[in-house]
Amino acid sequence: MPDADAAQQDVRRRIEVERDELARSIDRLRAEADLTAKLRARLPLLLAGSIGAGFVLGGGVGATARLLMRRGREGKEQARLGRFSLALRS
Repeated sequence: MPDADAAQQDVRRRIEVERDELARSIDRLRAEADLTAKLRARLPLLLAGSIGAGFVLGGGVGATARLLMRRGREGKEQARLGRFSLALRS
């Protein structure tokens, strides 16, 4: 039965080839699905964006503008003691 032995060897060889292809495919999928590596590469950009979004959502723009433009709306300063002042508003 040399044909049966040859057929068995052929089937075993094909199974081995399929196993190798399957292993390579799984390795490619793992590399593509590695989300942590992709995020780690973009971490500085994500961090800067999140800080900027937190500043805007937290009212930082309005608070900064109010701090910078406050002096013109307060009126004339009449007296000052340290960081406190008495101003007359018209």
